[in-house]
Amino acid sequence: MRQFGRPSETDKRTLRRELLSVRSRLTADVVQEAAAGLAERALHLPELADARTVAAYVSVGTEPGTLALLDALRARGVRVLLPALLPDNDLDWGTYDGTASLMSVQHGGRMALLEPSGERLGPGAVTSADAVLLPGLAVDTRGMRLGRGGGSYDRVLARLERAGARPALVVLLYDAEVVERVPEEEHDRPVHAVVTPSGVRRFRPGG
Repeated sequence: MRQFGRPSETDKRTLRRELLSVRSRLTADVVQEAAAGLAERALHLPELADARTVAAYVSVGTEPGTLALLDALRARGVRVLLPALLPDNDLDWGTYDGTASLMSVQHGGRMALLEPSGERLGPGAVTSADAVLLPGLAVDTRGMRLGRGGGSYDRVLARLERAGARPALVVLLYDAEVVERVPEEEHDRPVHAVVTPSGVRRFRPGG
């Protein structure tokens, strides 16, 4: 397990730069191989095997690939919800109906995102999910997730909490991104599991 630094020494911004730098050097073959491994591991999760609705996302660039997993879930008859970024960084949601249902959307100077092109269901649609697949850059041994810093998924998690919804929270990462400790803030909440190409790790609440 790689340790990128103790919280007292490395803030979130520095840690994000380090992790993104590592990702930027990954080859297309490595990304593709990891995506296949992630899909295979994730599909065996009981949380996904029993799910009727899964909120997920479409990976971009060298993020751990999700499309193979999305297609496999859809083939099972699972309703897959995908996010659409709103101007205030909150997330609306739409249904995934295959790659033809995706459109590339440019948000300012950021990397273009693949978003659902169909009907928008509203930010609250995520509360119907049995499982939520969260993007991230790292997860530590307590289940604390480091995101990209935009706050979109902090809002999602807060919305789920306010609604009393308790979906399984799962992060998809590369093996080296399960680290010893990431800095945390008061609003941060632990996830239930992390899936990497080589395996699954679960976290106990408060553990």
